[in-house]
Order: sequence, then structure tokens, then C-alpha cells
Amino acid sequence: MIMPDIKREDILRWLKTDDPGALFAAADSTRATRFGGEVHIRGIIEFSNFCAKNCLYCGLRNGNSNVRRYRMSAGEIIDTALEAISCGYKTILLQSGEDKSYGTDILCAVIKRIKSGSDCRITLSLGELDFDEYKSLRDAGADRYLLRFETSDRALFKKLKPFSSYDNRISCIRRLKSLGFQTGSGIMTGLPGQTYDTLSDDMLLMRELDLDMIGIGPFIPHHDTPLANCIPGGLELALRVVAIVRLIMPNAHIPATTAVGTIEKDGIEKALKCGANVFMPNITPPGYRDYYEIYPNKFYHGMDPADSIYLAGNMLKRLGRYISPRAGDAMGNITGIKRY
Repeated sequence: MIMPDIKREDILRWLKTDDPGALFAAADSTRATRFGGEVHIRGIIEFSNFCAKNCLYCGLRNGNSNVRRYRMSAGEIIDTALEAISCGYKTILLQSGEDKSYGTDILCAVIKRIKSGSDCRITLSLGELDFDEYKSLRDAGADRYLLRFETSDRALFKKLKPFSSYDNRISCIRRLKSLGFQTGSGIMTGLPGQTYDTLSDDMLLMRELDLDMIGIGPFIPHHDTPLANCIPGGLELALRVVAIVRLIMPNAHIPATTAVGTIEKDGIEKALKCGANVFMPNITPPGYRDYYEIYPNKFYHGMDPADSIYLAGNMLKRLGRYISPRAGDAMGNITGIKRY
């Protein structure tokens, strides 16, 4: 259930508190009430690092000529996904830069092939598309879509994402929801120019959009971007936001993101203790994964789908959790109704 009684001043107080221990404990308790010991494991396949956008923070930005670009073939994507499903993954996340070279026909064929004969869920993270493209992907069987808005501060958005439209970004999220996608979004914490006030507005926007999935990770500067010399976002701020979002939106699926594991060795475990209930191992084939460098030194949990899910299971045992046997569908925001 969304908690409408949590106000902006509550969020600001939690962001600024000297001792976040009580916040983290409350978030973890809320997570346990909603999800028990289950953690949903979702395999990420980063199938193309071409991108038409030029976001200042991203190593895949179109203006970065030092990237070794790649595109996986449709067959490679399908084979990787099917291998993961055979290892026990219930959700496959297909992610790329904003790369129009595949076209919706190819992507729809990939989705249909992966889903044929399996009960897996397909999540997409392909950026901004038009309504008809989203509809085609949905009709092909895609279940979920992730599209981060990154910041609700229009001025900061314009600075960090030149040639992008804030209004169109938010409109895309609303279009996805209207088509029946389980819809995810999220932000980076510690962005240059970000304040506690903007973070508070970010979280209120998440609640307004009624998101099913919310990704939160610290800003990590990339050496080949205009923000190379900026201070990285700290882990604790990211954990505070994870915890606050869990209290604001108890039923949302919140991953312990790769970025929290990159910025600190035990960041994944800490996020899972602060309200996160999802872990997403990277199962991109080793020949490609090093080149999907949104930020440097990215954390990996295993080298192949079988290795990754085995290591994830061991990590969760140490935390008293276990890999969920379910697909992790949206729970909805009605008290007592669970759809996971």
C-alpha cells in the first residue's frame, strides 16, 4: 500500500538524519512484511552499447569515441536468455542504449522466441520509443519496461541530458503504464547539482507515477564523459533513498543495483538490508560485457548464468534470504492483494 501520510518534510528529515539506523531497520521490516525472505533474481543481457543520446554522465554517450561498440545478434540474445531460463531465472532483462538498428520487428521476434515454451517474464530497457513501438513490444509478450527519469529537476535534467525532453521522458512512462507494462523508473543519487530538495521531489514523483519497480544507484563518474572529475555519489545516500522509497511505496520491487555493488564491495548486501528485494546479475556474454561501460569498474556477480545464480543463492543464504520461485510480478498498491 502506498503511504500517503509520508510527506516531503518526512523525507527531508530522513535524508538529513545523523543516524539512519532506525530508517534502515524500518525499511527492512517493511520489506520483510511484504516479501518475506524472497529475493527475485533477474538476469540482465546488455545486447547493444550503441546509443543515440549524449547524456553527460554516461560512458555509452554518442560523443564518446573511445567506446568499442558492439551489437549482439538476435540469435546470441535468444541463446543467452534460454540458457539463463534453464538455470532457473524467472525474468530476463533486455537492455541497450537507444539503438534503432534492431527495429521492433527483430525485437518482437526475439521476445516471442524467448517466451515460447517458458513461463519467464521479459523486461525491456531500450529508452524512449513512440507509442506504436511500445505497443508492438507489449503485444509481442514483453511484460515490463524500465525507463529511468534520473531527476525530477527540469533544469538539472536539461543540463545532464542535452537534446532530451523531460516532458517526453515522463510521457513515455505514462504511455508504458497505459499499455499494461509493469513499469519501472528510478534515479541516480549524488548527481552534480542534486540537492536533498530535488531528491525529495524525485521520490514524490515516483509515488505519483505509481511505479511497480524503482531502481536507485549512486552516480559514478566515467573518465570519458564531461563529468569525469566530479565527486561520486556515496553509498549511504543511495541506501537512504532505497530505504525511504521502501517506506513510501512498500509494494514496489526495488533492486540492489549493480552501481551499489560497484561503489562498495558489500553494497549489494547492504541494499538488501535496507529495503531492496531484487538482485539482477549481469549475464551478458563475457565477450561483450566489458564494453557496456556506463561507468567504470562495473561489479559482476559470476561469469555465466549458472555461476551467477549459484553465487547469488549463496549470498542470500548468508543474509537469511532465498531466491524466489516466483516471477516477481507487480504487487499492486491495494492492501492485502499480492500479484507476485
